[in-house]
Amino acid sequence: MKSTWGCALAAVGAIVVVAIIIAVSLMGIYNGLVTKSQAIDAQWAQVETQYQRRFDLIPNLVSAVKGMMKQEQTVFQSIADARTKYGAAQTVDAKAAAAGEVETSLGRLIAVMENYPELKSSQNVTGLMDELAGTENRISVERKRFNDLTRDYNTQIKTFPTNMLAGMFGFTEKQYFQSVTGSETAPKVEF
Repeated sequence: MKSTWGCALAAVGAIVVVAIIIAVSLMGIYNGLVTKSQAIDAQWAQVETQYQRRFDLIPNLVSAVKGMMKQEQTVFQSIADARTKYGAAQTVDAKAAAAGEVETSLGRLIAVMENYPELKSSQNVTGLMDELAGTENRISVERKRFNDLTRDYNTQIKTFPTNMLAGMFGFTEKQYFQSVTGSETAPKVEF
């Protein structure tokens, strides 16, 4: 009877150990998904921080250029409108689309500026353009990091066995940052 009791106790012990191993593994997978999801959200905040830096620089650049070129009001208005759309955007996709409009408007402004040698020689405009160029580079880096984190997360939630747990706890695929349609074409400026 003791050997039967010992075997039953050993079997229960083995089941408990296996259950603990499975529970710890599931907690590890869940916590890993939460960590990656939070990293993506934090990285998007970095992208937005760089957008804000860009938006803070734009009025200074526009003011410096505006004083030298009164006739280009449509370019200035499109920049202001795009900034307003970004401020009103609520989702990552809407913000990315609005940021693309800002980029298009800035491209037109830069093209206009390149056609006016007196603007290029203005130290104020040159300094602001350098700041803006640096900010654009930062935005590019932050977007890449965002997409890298998104790729890692999306890959993890699609692989076995994580995909089963991800579905049970509502972890869904995150969207990549994508450029706006038409951004591959340089803006045309006509006088």
